[in-house]
This record gives sequence, structure tokens and C-alpha cells, in this order.
Amino acid sequence: MRVEVARYAGVCYGVERALKLAEEAAGSGRPVHTLGPLIHNPQAVQALRERGVEVAACLEEADDGTLVIRSHGVDPRIIAEARDKGLDVVDATCPHVSKAHEAAEAFRRDGYAVVIVGEAEHPEVEGILAHAGGEAVVVESAADLPERLPSRRVGVVVQTTQTLSRLDEVVAALLPRISELRVANTICSATAKRQQSAEELARSVDAMVVVGGRNSGNTKRLVEICRAVNPRVHHVETAEELEGGWFEGAGSVGVTAGASTPDEQISGVIDAIEAMG
Repeated sequence: MRVEVARYAGVCYGVERALKLAEEAAGSGRPVHTLGPLIHNPQAVQALRERGVEVAACLEEADDGTLVIRSHGVDPRIIAEARDKGLDVVDATCPHVSKAHEAAEAFRRDGYAVVIVGEAEHPEVEGILAHAGGEAVVVESAADLPERLPSRRVGVVVQTTQTLSRLDEVVAALLPRISELRVANTICSATAKRQQSAEELARSVDAMVVVGGRNSGNTKRLVEICRAVNPRVHHVETAEELEGGWFEGAGSVGVTAGASTPDEQISGVIDAIEAMG
């Protein structure tokens, strides 16, 4: 059984940067907390915990030391509150997410109603929403657009891990309804490359495995994209979840991984599949 790995798979620059910043903070000797999971990968978060980096569900749980802002970003008021508490703040917000913040702020400042294409309760979208202002609308698809928009002048930003097709769908639905539209395509290029290479590989193999956290939006989207072109797609977080029956009769198996999946997790899955062959 041949195992092929997608050309683009696994951790992106923003995740690598966040992990490096958290690891550096862990070496300071002071208490370190991340505000929520640093990245959407339970195994990586546990590895950080073993190095002394704890997860705080809210600001009140971090009384002293260093607070690391996770890669998804937060409401800027939270950073100000943390500094007021005397915490050292390390901002590990992904630079691509910061660009979405800047775009949302610019649209609001210029008098546009902001539409955010993304998952309503995802922490990245909550951060973008905080920069977009009180009248911003969050939609996962064109069907979620409200009957009445706050303005006929609309600016669109998009969660960095969304698909271009989802953005196009929302833009097409908005165009007949408004007088002026501005769009900031804030989809991360690393995400787009992973999605394209995953789809290409899924079309060419007998079965597909996607590696990454079940709480990871970009990983779940890779699963959706692969399943649209290949019925034998399986989502795992670790090699221990693999089942031999998944690959019965398969001559080739493709492997891809979300942008928050460390290389060692991908390697472990590849080795386990090869051992089954």
C-alpha cells in the first residue's frame, strides 16, 4: 500500500510562531498562561502544559506572570485589561489574523457595514468581530445573510481558514442587494494551498486520512473538501485512532493535515499506515 502526502500539509507559519513564543515564555521561570488553547490541537496544548504553560479559560484565571494571546487573536480590550492587571502580554496572534482585524477596523472607520464570513462562535471570528463594531454581521454562508442589512455600503472580511468558494458565494448574494461593496480576501495563503493540494491528492488515491484536532476549523474544512471528491476519508488526531479496515483493498492512501498539526503527529500517522500495508 502506497502512502502519499499532500504537497502542503501541517503547521503553518502562524502556528509555528505561536508555539515558539509560548515555549520561550515557558523558559522565563514565571507562571505562563495562554488565554484559551494556544492552537486547536489538543496534543500540542498538552505538550505545552507539560512544560508549564497552563490554559486560562478567562482573564481572571491568570493572576500573575505571562499571558500568551493565542494565534486566533482576541478583543483588544482584553489585552489592555491584562496589562492593567500587571501581566506581561505576549501577543501570538497570527499575522494573517491581524490583517483581518485591520481590514474590519478600516471598513468600520470608513462607514461600511461589516460582514464577516466565518463560524460565528469560533475564537478567530469573535476577535474579528470585536474589531468590526457592533453592527457587524457574521455569516457562514449566503443563506445566513439577514433580510435587512445595516447599510447599502458593505465591507466583507473572511475568517482566514475559510474557503474561497464560500467567500464567492456570499459576495455573489450581496451584490444585487447593495450599492457599494468592498471585499478584503483575508483567507490565508497557507490555508488555500493546503485545501487545493488536499483536494488534488484526494482525487488520485483510494483512501484519504486527514490529521488534526477535531476542534480545528481548518482541519474540518480539509475533511469536507476531501469528502466531496473521495468517499473514503477519515479524520484522526493521532495514529492510535487508525483502523486497518479503513484501507481494505486500497492500493494508495493519501495523508494531509491541518495547519495546527505538528510534524511528529503526521509522521506517526504515516508510519502507522505503512505498517498496516
